[in-house]
Amino acid sequence: MYLLKVALRLMCALLVVTIPVEAAERAPRSISLAQALQRALAANPRLTAAERDIGIASGLKVQAGALPNPELSFELDNALGSGPFKGLQAAETTLQLSQLVELGGKREARLAAGEAGIGTAVWQRRATRLEVLSETAIAFITVVSAQRRIEIFDEQISSLDQLIPLLQKRVQEGASSPAETLRAQVAADLFRVDRERAKTQLATARRDLAILMGDSIPRFGAAAGRLAGIGQPPPFRSVVEAIEANPQLMRWTAVTAQRNADLILARLKRIPDVQISAGWRHFQETVEFAGGQPFEFTNDNAVRLGVSVPLPVFDQNTGNIIAAEDALAKTGAERAINKLVLISVAGRAYDAVNGSLAELKLLRTSVIPNARSALETIQSGYLQGRFTLLELLDVRGSVLQALLREQEALQNFHIAVATIEGLVGNPFSLTRESSR
Repeated sequence: MYLLKVALRLMCALLVVTIPVEAAERAPRSISLAQALQRALAANPRLTAAERDIGIASGLKVQAGALPNPELSFELDNALGSGPFKGLQAAETTLQLSQLVELGGKREARLAAGEAGIGTAVWQRRATRLEVLSETAIAFITVVSAQRRIEIFDEQISSLDQLIPLLQKRVQEGASSPAETLRAQVAADLFRVDRERAKTQLATARRDLAILMGDSIPRFGAAAGRLAGIGQPPPFRSVVEAIEANPQLMRWTAVTAQRNADLILARLKRIPDVQISAGWRHFQETVEFAGGQPFEFTNDNAVRLGVSVPLPVFDQNTGNIIAAEDALAKTGAERAINKLVLISVAGRAYDAVNGSLAELKLLRTSVIPNARSALETIQSGYLQGRFTLLELLDVRGSVLQALLREQEALQNFHIAVATIEGLVGNPFSLTRESSR
C-alpha cells in the first residue's frame, strides 16, 4: 500500500511538470515579418497561379514552333460501277502523301510571339510577387498595431482598477461620494468595451495575414515586431523614377514585342503557302492504241506529283491586320495609364508618410508629454482633494486618445512605406530592421 501511494504521488508530480511543457510545445510560436514574408512566398496561391501562367506560355511557344503535319490520302477510282467498271476490274488506286510548306517566315513569327508571351508571364509573376510581399507586410503591420492597441487599453484598465480601491477607501472615510466609485468603474468598463473591439480587429487582421500565407486560419502566435522606428522618406521624384523598374511597367516591353510579332504574323498570312504532294497510282487495267488496234495491259503503276497554291483573291487577312496594328498602337497608351495609376498610388502613400510624420512629431513632442504631465499633476492633486474625479478621468481619457493616435499614425506610416516599397521593388531605408 505504501508503494502504491508513492507511485501515485510520483505520477501526479510528473503530470504537473509535463502538462505545462506539452501545452507550451503545442502553443503556436510567434512570427516575425521575415518569416511571414517567407511563408507567403512559399504558399500564396496567387504566386502558384502566376507560375502556371509561365508554364502555359512556354507550352504555347512549343506549339507555335510545331511544323504542319503531313497528310496521307487514299483514292479509289473507276470501281464498283457497271459494264467494264464492274467490281474492281478497272479500278485505279492512288496512295498520296501531302505536306504544307509555310512561306514568308510564319513559323519564326509565331515563335517570336511565343517567346514574348513567356516574357510577359515572367514579368507578371514578378509583379505578383511584389504585390504579395507588400500585402503581407501591410497585414503584418496591422497585426502588430492591433496588438499594441490592446496593450494600451490593458495599461489604462489596469491603472483604473488600481484607482478604484483608493476611491472606495475615500468613500469609507467620507471624503468622496459613492457615485465616484461607480463613475470610475464605468470608465474602466468602457475601456474594456473598446478593448473587445480591438480584439475583434486583431482577430480579423490575423486571419487576413494567415490567408496571405496560404492558411485558412491563423497558425501562429503573436506577431513579433514594433512600429516605433521612423525616418524621413526620399524625395518623391526619386520614387517616381524608381517606379519605372516596377514589373508592371517592365511587362509592357514584352507585351509590345508580342503584339509586334502578332502584327507581323497577320501580315505574313497574306502570303499563300504551298502544298506539295507525291503519290503512287496503281492501274488495274490499261488500254493503249497502237496502229489503230487496242492493246490491254494490267497491273500498271505510275507516280503522281502535285503542287497547289491558294490564290489570295477574296481574303487577304485585312481585318486581322487592322486589329493587330491598333493593338500595337494601343500598347503605349496602356502603359501610360498603368504608370499614372502607380504614380497615383505612390503619391497617396507618400502623402500618408509625410502626414504621419507630422502627426507623430506633434504627438511625441507636445501632446503625449503634456497629457502625461497633466495626469501626474491631477492624480496627485486628486488624492489631496484639489481636483475632482471627473477631471482625473478626463485627463486619463486624453492620455489614452493620445497613445492611440500615436499608434494609428505609426501604423499609417509603416503601411504607406510598405505600399511604396511594393511599387518601387526595393525597401526604403527609413527604419531599422529591428523596428519592423
